[in-house]
Amino acid sequence: MSARVPNPPAYPSSDSTVLSGKAWVVKKGSHTKKPYPHSLHHPDANSDTNLTGKAGQLCVLSTPEGPQVGDLNIFSLHNPRERFWAARTRQLHASHVSVGDRLWSNLPYLRPLVTIVADSLKDYCVDEVGGRCHDLLGTSDSVPTWSTLVDHLLTGDDFDYHCHSNLVKAILPFGLTETDVHDVLNVFQVTRLNEDGKYCMETCPAKPGEYFTFFAETDVLCAMSTCPGGDLSVYGWGEDSAKRMLDTCRPLGVAVYAIEEKEEVLKGWKESEPARYRGMHGVKMPVWGQ
Repeated sequence: MSARVPNPPAYPSSDSTVLSGKAWVVKKGSHTKKPYPHSLHHPDANSDTNLTGKAGQLCVLSTPEGPQVGDLNIFSLHNPRERFWAARTRQLHASHVSVGDRLWSNLPYLRPLVTIVADSLKDYCVDEVGGRCHDLLGTSDSVPTWSTLVDHLLTGDDFDYHCHSNLVKAILPFGLTETDVHDVLNVFQVTRLNEDGKYCMETCPAKPGEYFTFFAETDVLCAMSTCPGGDLSVYGWGEDSAKRMLDTCRPLGVAVYAIEEKEEVLKGWKESEPARYRGMHGVKMPVWGQ
């Protein structure tokens, strides 16, 4: 019997001008020299931050002191019901994202919120155990049912300082609540599935000065947690493990930049728009007069 030939990817993103980032964005060169006022570092492991990026601006996340994982949520600034959709982004691009990939919003909007335009770890590729960087497989590292309940179930300990809570704190000033926190992009995080399909995390490979830059395709609100797991080199369960993980925590940098020579660089670009589906989802409307 001949060997089975696997099907190609369902979504050929590299060949699609809709799914793949524009060349003028990827080749941004030196067009990021005008920092916006918002530029923060957060040395506290149990820290959170938020930033707003206007359409056509660049948002840069960085590791000023070395390896550190960050958990990122993205919303439409003017309509927070529209938010990052990790599952669809995985389908359209891959389980791990880098330059040229886009982060898409949920239904019924379905549009690119941002496009990744620079990534100092883009050549990390696949490591010797199958790990890849900038993870879309996992959730925020410690949602309540995972940390406070499962951790207590397995170890008897409680640990409440986790990424989910950091993200909650980051969005509260915008009138949002815990229920608005959604699945994340784990920036600078290396993950893989093992031979049994189990989710595994590896030590963050970032060195001081690594960066991950995305272009705002529309006005966005971003919330980020500096993960209490630090660089994930001593990741584990229980209060004792939590204390050891704190020793591996470092700050993350956040900055927003305006693009120099915007009119020339962004010539032909326009802000992304929500999907224009106008059907009735198969629900029949009554016919007038019947």
